[in-house]
Amino acid sequence: MSMPADVMELREEEIRAHYDAAAGLLEGFDHTPRIAKPKVAAAAPERSAGIGTRRRFRSTTPGLVTRSTARPEGVHLVARIEGADGDDPLVSPLQATVLHSLRRAVSIALAVGEGFSEATELAALRRANLEGALGADKATVFAELLAAESLVVLYVFGNATSYLLASHAGEVSVDVGAVEEVLTDNAPLALNGVLWELDQELAAFATSEDKLVPTVLAYAEQVMEKVALRAQTAPQLAAFTGANYRVEADELTISGFTPARSAKGTKLTMSFKKPNEVVGNHIAKYQSMKLAKMLMAYDFERKLNPFAELGGFIFTFMGDGMPGTGKTTLIQMMAGLINDYCQVAGYAFRYQNFGIDNIDSYQGKSGQNAKAFITGVMDQNVIGFGTVDDIDQIAGKRGDRQSSAGQQEVTAVLMEAFAGANTVVRGNCTFGMFSNYPENVDDALRQRAGARFLVDGPKTRDDYIDILNLLMGKNHAIPLGDHEAYAAQEIKKAVAASYDGYSRPQEPGLIAVFDRVQDQIGDLDTIAKMGTYLKAIQEADSRFTGRAIKNITDAVKVRAMDFELPDEWMENPELFLFKGYDDKKAMIADLRVPITVEMVIQEINRYADSEFRYADKSDEVAIDNMVRDFGRQEEAKRRYLEGKG
Repeated sequence: MSMPADVMELREEEIRAHYDAAAGLLEGFDHTPRIAKPKVAAAAPERSAGIGTRRRFRSTTPGLVTRSTARPEGVHLVARIEGADGDDPLVSPLQATVLHSLRRAVSIALAVGEGFSEATELAALRRANLEGALGADKATVFAELLAAESLVVLYVFGNATSYLLASHAGEVSVDVGAVEEVLTDNAPLALNGVLWELDQELAAFATSEDKLVPTVLAYAEQVMEKVALRAQTAPQLAAFTGANYRVEADELTISGFTPARSAKGTKLTMSFKKPNEVVGNHIAKYQSMKLAKMLMAYDFERKLNPFAELGGFIFTFMGDGMPGTGKTTLIQMMAGLINDYCQVAGYAFRYQNFGIDNIDSYQGKSGQNAKAFITGVMDQNVIGFGTVDDIDQIAGKRGDRQSSAGQQEVTAVLMEAFAGANTVVRGNCTFGMFSNYPENVDDALRQRAGARFLVDGPKTRDDYIDILNLLMGKNHAIPLGDHEAYAAQEIKKAVAASYDGYSRPQEPGLIAVFDRVQDQIGDLDTIAKMGTYLKAIQEADSRFTGRAIKNITDAVKVRAMDFELPDEWMENPELFLFKGYDDKKAMIADLRVPITVEMVIQEINRYADSEFRYADKSDEVAIDNMVRDFGRQEEAKRRYLEGKG
C-alpha cells in the first residue's frame, strides 16, 4: 500500500537493530529511583550469617543530605511478567505476547529517537560532547535536545505499547495512578525510569494473569498523558511533532503526541432498529439517517471528510424530549445504519456510550474516563459514534452544589473536546447527547451541541396507529382497518411539513419577539433584518450568544446539503466510498442546493425555540424549588414557635 507523502516509513531493519538493547532492558538493569517511591519493597538478601539488612546510610556531609541514597535495585521485567501466574512454571502465550510487545515498543521508541537525533543537531552535539569539543554556547541547546529526545522516546514507547496490546484488552480494568518516574536527562535513563516504574506497577497490581495486560495498558496510557502534558511547554520538539512515522508491519502510524489506536471496531450487541421502526421524530430521524451516510464519506488516506470541508457536517448534536419519545430507539437506528454501511465498505466502526457507571468517586478518574471515551471515538482510523445518554445526570452544571466532583470533571472534558481550542473536526465521528431534562445541562456545554434533534415521538393519529401496529407484532389476527401502514412515516413528505412548521416560532416567548420584530421592520428577507431579529432574541435571552449564531449557520449549511447520499453509493462502495478524496468532494458539491431565506428563518426559529424551551423549563424548576424551600421555612418557623410557646 502506498503511503501519503507526509508519512515517513520506519523501516523494519531500523527497528530490529534495537532488538538486542530492548531485550537487555527487559532481562535486567539497575535503577535508582529519583522521584517515585517503590510500591513494593525489594527483599534484600542476608549479607552473612546472623547479620540482617541494615538501615540506609544517611550522609551528614553538608550538601549531600538531600541526595538520594537509595541503592540501585535490579529490574527484571521478564521474570516479573513470567511470574504473573505463580502456579505455572511455563511461560503462557499471553505473557509471551506482553514481552514481545514490550520489546517491540522499546525498539520502535529507540528507532524514532534515533531518527529525531539525526533530524536535529543532537547527533552532532552528542559526538562533540564525547570528543570534549562541545562549546559553552551549545550547552543549553544540547540539554534541551536531550530532554526533547527523552520525551519523544517515552511517548513512542507508551504509544506503541498501547497500540500493540490493544487487541488483548479484556473486561478487567486497573487504575495504576499517575506516573512519577519521568526523567529527561537522556533517552536511556528515561526508559530505565519508566521500565522500573512499570515493574513496580506489575508487582503491585498484576497479581494474576488476567490483570497483566490491563496493568501494562493502564501504565502506558498514563505515560502518554504525563509526557504529552510535559511536551506542551518543552522546546526543540518541532522535528517530532511535524513528522509522521509509519511502521508498516504493525500498521502503526506515529503522529507526534497523538495516541495511535488500533483500527478495531466495537462488536455491537445492541438491538438495531430500522428507520421504519422509528415512528414520529421526523426531523431527528431524517438528520440521523443523513449523518450516518455523511460519516461514510470520510477519507482514510486524507484523514478528512468532504462534508467537514464543504460545511454541513454535524460533529455534535443534542436530542431532547419527554421520557418514552424514542431517544434510545433513535440511537439504535443510527448505530445500526452506520454498522451496516461499515460492514459493506470493510471499515472499522467504533460505538461507545458514556454512562453513569463511568462517574468514579476517585478524584480525577471520571475526567480520565471521559478523555478515554473521547479519544476512542475520535480515533482517525475508525468511523466513530459516541453517545452520552441522560447527560443531565452525567455532566454536572457548574456552580450546582448537588453535582459531584466527578460530574464537574466530565463537564470540563466534554466542553474542551466538543469546542475547545484544540478541537479538530475531521468528519470521521459524531457525538450525540441525549436528555429528558436538557434544562439541567450546563448552558455552555449545551450550546456546544451544533444541532438540535427534538425527539417528540408520535404526534398525529396516523403516528399512533403506526406505533400500535408495529409494537403489536405478528401474533394476532386483528385487522388494520382504514389505514395505510407507515405511509405517514414517508420521510421526505414528513420532514418538509416539519420544517415548514418552523416558519414561525412555537415557544410563546419567542413568538412575542418574532411578531414584534416583524411589525417593526417587515418580512425578514435580508441579512440585516435577520440580524436584527437575532439581536432581539439576545435581548430577550442573554444566553443567546455568538456560539448560538455559529450553530444556526452550521445548521443552515446542513440544510444546503439537504440530500441523502444515494443508497446505491452505500451498497456498492466502488461508486463512491472507494473513490479518492477529490472525487468524493466533487460528487458531494454537485448535490448541494442554494441557501434560501426560508432555510435561515426556519433554522433560527428551531434553535431559538429549543433555547427558550430549555430556559423556561430551567426557570420553572428553579421557581418550584424556591417555593418548596419557602414553604419548608414557614412550616419550620410555625413548629418552632408552637414548641417555644
